[in-house]
Amino acid sequence: MSTPAPDGHEHVSPTSATSPDVSGAARDIADVAAVEVITTAAVHLLSAAAVKVGLADDPETQKDLDEARKLINALAGLITAAAPEISDMHARSLRDGLRSVQLAFREASVIPDPIGQGPGEKWTGPVS
Repeated sequence: MSTPAPDGHEHVSPTSATSPDVSGAARDIADVAAVEVITTAAVHLLSAAAVKVGLADDPETQKDLDEARKLINALAGLITAAAPEISDMHARSLRDGLRSVQLAFREASVIPDPIGQGPGEKWTGPVS
């Protein structure tokens, strides 16, 4: 449903027929186990961090170490906090991926951070 606004523009109601029905999505997420939500979020962070440290197909245009640092810090915090909840089997592979992007960040940096002060090392300890 659209309504004309006093400024002459037409505003469309979010409940119009063109809006997607998200009620099914809300019910579906209720069926997803917490470990799956956590690992999915971690994999998204890990993938984005890998691209930002230059491990993707076009590193010259996609590398952004400032963004990578933020993503790696968030990933390290998530993995560290979630590890006791998601079992060693899931946490181990996520830690391996995290360590890989931490090392790739160190390699891509022109001026490397001191050992123990790189991205995520606040949560993981020194990575070398």
